[in-house]
Amino acid sequence: MTSDLPISALPKVVLHDHLDGGLRPQTIIDLAAAAGHELPTTDAEELRAWFVAAADSGSLVRYLETFDHTIAVMQTREGLSRVARESVLDLAADGVVYAEQRWAPEQHLTQGLSLQDTVDAVQAGFAEGVALAAEQGRTIRVGQLVTAMRHADRWDEIAELALANRDRGVVGFDIAGAEDGFLPSRFPSVWRTLNDASFPVTIHAGEAAGVESIAEAVHLGQASRIGHGVRIVEDITGLDTDAPTLGLIAAWVRDNQIPLELCPSSNLQTGAAVSIAAHPISRLRDLDFAVTINTDNRLMSGTTMTKEMTLLVEEAGWTLDDLRDATLAAAWSAFIHHDERHALGEQILEGYAQAAQA
Repeated sequence: MTSDLPISALPKVVLHDHLDGGLRPQTIIDLAAAAGHELPTTDAEELRAWFVAAADSGSLVRYLETFDHTIAVMQTREGLSRVARESVLDLAADGVVYAEQRWAPEQHLTQGLSLQDTVDAVQAGFAEGVALAAEQGRTIRVGQLVTAMRHADRWDEIAELALANRDRGVVGFDIAGAEDGFLPSRFPSVWRTLNDASFPVTIHAGEAAGVESIAEAVHLGQASRIGHGVRIVEDITGLDTDAPTLGLIAAWVRDNQIPLELCPSSNLQTGAAVSIAAHPISRLRDLDFAVTINTDNRLMSGTTMTKEMTLLVEEAGWTLDDLRDATLAAAWSAFIHHDERHALGEQILEGYAQAAQA
């Protein structure tokens, strides 16, 4: 595969993309001025660079601090809807045809909105974005992943919020934030509630914490997908040999084809990987794990799905077939029904076939 192949034109699926991590810098500036929130700079390009530099610290804790600014400007209906609308448009322009965007409603209540208000505002923005994208000749479908913050005590309440909106745009539940020390076992009742309701779950695990976190995600949390999961390699001995040995958790994840929502650039920033070339995503692909490619936070990582794919091609030797297979894995892991997944897969195969002939 040559670097001049039009990766930007390929149909893409992103399962791990944070709404509050993908704002346009100018939008932050506009909304901050209205909210009286002070920013490091009010120049859009300088602000874009600041976010990447601040996030590029090798520390997940420092990385998460950058969200103080984005969350501060997402406290009104107008702010939430604008961010959601623009996110859809930006993803569609990058060739994304299906996206699940995660965000934590409990972080957007400082200006008097209720939890339900925030969900409604985001859904309105998504609907506007989808309609505007269609006017531009682009097709995209977007679902909400409602997220509870690990360090807070609102997991049960947020799970109930997700369930109340399952037919109004919310497709799944997640927990996010500081992973180490805040494992799924903190509130075991949440997972029983969601499982009894047959509601999809993806859990951040295996990023800042290791195998124990992944084990709780898939066993206690009964997660259908693992958010990141890059540290699954700690349960594989001889990873770079011809005969690696999988531990019990790694074998369980692979045997059950539990998808890993891997985010190469973000993992470099938080210290979960040392380079794109050495990122475990390639070895996990070779070992037949269900790997998917994701952006995590487009603003903080200065990235897009096109950039993530291009990096894997140029620095890790990925081929068009590799990109197609990871995209299909994402499509078949989406929190939509089987027939909808099938149609999405056909759309991806058609797009890749056209790219191969270009």
